Amino acid sequence: MSAPVLFLVLSTILFVAGMVVTFWIHGQYGLEKVPSQAELPDFGGDLPLISVIIPARNEARNIRRCVESLLVQTYTNYEIIVVNDRSTDATGQILEEIEQAERRGTNSRAASLRVLQGEELPDGWAGKPHVLVQGAEAANGEWLCFIDADTFAGPQLLSATFETARAKKVDLFTILTAQELGTFWEKVILPLVFTALSVGFPAERVNDPGEPDAIANGQFILVRREAYAAVGGHQAVYNQIAEDKALADVFKRNGYRLFVADGRDLASTRMYTSLAEIWEGWTKNIFLGMQDRLGLLLFGAVVGLIAALLLPVWLAGGIAWAVQVEGLLSKVVAAEAVILWATLLWVRARASKAFTISPLYAFTLPLGAFVFSAMMIVSTYKVVSGQGVTWKGRTYA
Repeated sequence: MSAPVLFLVLSTILFVAGMVVTFWIHGQYGLEKVPSQAELPDFGGDLPLISVIIPARNEARNIRRCVESLLVQTYTNYEIIVVNDRSTDATGQILEEIEQAERRGTNSRAASLRVLQGEELPDGWAGKPHVLVQGAEAANGEWLCFIDADTFAGPQLLSATFETARAKKVDLFTILTAQELGTFWEKVILPLVFTALSVGFPAERVNDPGEPDAIANGQFILVRREAYAAVGGHQAVYNQIAEDKALADVFKRNGYRLFVADGRDLASTRMYTSLAEIWEGWTKNIFLGMQDRLGLLLFGAVVGLIAALLLPVWLAGGIAWAVQVEGLLSKVVAAEAVILWATLLWVRARASKAFTISPLYAFTLPLGAFVFSAMMIVSTYKVVSGQGVTWKGRTYA
């Protein structure tokens, strides 16, 4: 086989495989949207009490906005418990200011607010499960709602999610929130991460009681307290860094029903604000969240490296060949590369629109894919090598 024919064969294989993988990856979303307005049923008295529990460790950047957004919910029977996990920044001071404003009555709110000072982390425990256990023990609600400090609620959040969970008769209800992307690196990397999550944990399988797939988004988890206590709560996942995924696994293994939905109209999250934060956060989570499906993790890393390295070379080489060499073979190779890249840019532009960022970020696909693949590889190495992961100033083996 001559070299030109070999190039054509390889190009065609890459073209067909690339088109199949592109449409497969971008066709996995499938989330049911939570209605942004909810008509709550008549319970013949007060609505069930919901205890909102917020873990806060060095969250001075977010904690005021998070708490104050939750103090103005349309749901009329809830309490807010913030557990200050031994913060060394201004988190404690800000929480004290909010508490004082509540005691003075300068804020007219439906909810009660309590701030707990977190206990010292015991040996063997991960920080977040330990904090959430403390919050759950102090809670009085029939339902427990775990919300991260970097998540900001719209006024209908509790009403809409509670009514949807009640109507669907589920025990653990979780939503994907809208992601606030401010910096260049957030816009380049995070849309790819969330696309990958939709592939790793398809909503229709997570929501199917007959399938083993389980996932929960720690930014917002609503659970029936009775079910939470029956599975052992966060004590059952006391040493897990990816405690949200681990908790979902425990619920499903014990026969309780999960449901993941699209809650982007109800809440937003600002996870990270720099490349360093993105790197630390996702190298902490990726391997631990995917360790039960290592084949898919390897597939993601390989696809990312192909998108970052091979596809740009193929496009540039194909076009250069077509320009310099007459003949049908060179034109076909160039056309295949251009068509695949046009398709990729189209689907990534649509993804960018869903994240409310410029569709021009589709052109950063090779850069984002390279960083994402590197995070997957480093996350795997950190855990497998025994180096451990670092988060919020703590290192876990």
